[in-house]
Amino acid sequence: MVACLRWDNWDFHLSFDARAGPIISLASIFDLQKQKFRKVLYQGFLSEVFVPYMDLNEEWYYRVFFDAGEYGYGLCAVPLEPLRDCPENAVFMDAYVADHNGAPVNMPNIFCIFERYAGDVMWRHTETAIPGKVIREVRPEVTLVVRMVSTVGNYDYINDWEFKQSGSIKVTVGLTGLLEVRGSMYTHTDQIKEEAYGTLLAENTLGANHDHFFTYHLDLDVDGDANSFVRSQLRTTPVADDLSPRKSYWRVVSETAKSESDARIKLGEAQGDLLVVNPNKRTDMGNVIGYRLIPGSAAAPLLSDDDYPQIRGAFTKYNLWITPYNKSEKWAGGLFVDQSRGDDTLARWSLRDREIKNTDIVLWYTLGFHHVPYQEDFPVMTTLSSGFELRPANFFESNPVLKVKPRQPDNRTDLSGASRVPNPMGFLF
Repeated sequence: MVACLRWDNWDFHLSFDARAGPIISLASIFDLQKQKFRKVLYQGFLSEVFVPYMDLNEEWYYRVFFDAGEYGYGLCAVPLEPLRDCPENAVFMDAYVADHNGAPVNMPNIFCIFERYAGDVMWRHTETAIPGKVIREVRPEVTLVVRMVSTVGNYDYINDWEFKQSGSIKVTVGLTGLLEVRGSMYTHTDQIKEEAYGTLLAENTLGANHDHFFTYHLDLDVDGDANSFVRSQLRTTPVADDLSPRKSYWRVVSETAKSESDARIKLGEAQGDLLVVNPNKRTDMGNVIGYRLIPGSAAAPLLSDDDYPQIRGAFTKYNLWITPYNKSEKWAGGLFVDQSRGDDTLARWSLRDREIKNTDIVLWYTLGFHHVPYQEDFPVMTTLSSGFELRPANFFESNPVLKVKPRQPDNRTDLSGASRVPNPMGFLF
């Protein structure tokens, strides 16, 4: 199943995979100045979800889950409920999988697609420097969201791919559902004298500490498939020779990764930008065009490298990896995860240290959560969300949404009497 969607200035394909869930491919954006569609993302999907638990009791120490490779993240997708999982303007789509005999099985209402207008501001400015005159321009943020929910055992994962008129793609995952808990003799924390490996959430109920790592496969084709990875670091620089009363400033030092080992990054080690650029194309001002990754929750694994769960989940050691495109390298945890000993993972492939400069490359980004349970998470936790954004970086000649027309209110009113903004945009399958 492949759906071709066009909304505002975006054109992309949406498909369903039993292992990955939603797959976004051939995403291009229309450049109003150049009057043509330009490539952004060849293919993006969730490659693996690694969930190790920290309880070392005999009944728990082996609880390590790979939700995509072992269970099928797409197979665990659940039907979405109108007006509850998705707003009233949503359009729903079914998915299909093959059963053990190869016959198609319908999965109803797996995706919902809708415009989101939540009162956010896309851009604005108030000019007050002109005597006797105030000039104000505001544009509301309107985006297109593709949503799927996967219920893997006790957890419900809410997966959003959000497309913005400004050229950004925002990916969000929300965690809700039930915690993994075990029975306990304790009824109060004062009774606990040994390591409990978690939090006492209710009488005789312990919630175990654990992690969630979401590794995304992002095959960017920024205005073409010959791309490079650039790390732009911000470095403090002292002022010399009395050039200024200032004593220091920061400057941008950009380095292009030549091989895979140059592009393994643990977030938090240095400040700066992470970019995928097309070194063969420049703007009229001479800047290299690109897209930058704006990370979200950057949790790093805390297990030792020789711990068996971490051997299998070694692809989480770095938040970011870059590899050359290889059609056989889709699953960060390996092709057969339930049989894995850690010998067929992203961490192993990357040891070849292949060249990644000015070629077709894949960005692997791991979004992480260290989950210490709290009483508010029990018995059902409210949604905990994070994500990341792929944002244009000198991709356009100027702000691409300056010509977006301001919206005009219609005659409908809400309960407070305020006028409601109409929703004139549409999207095509």
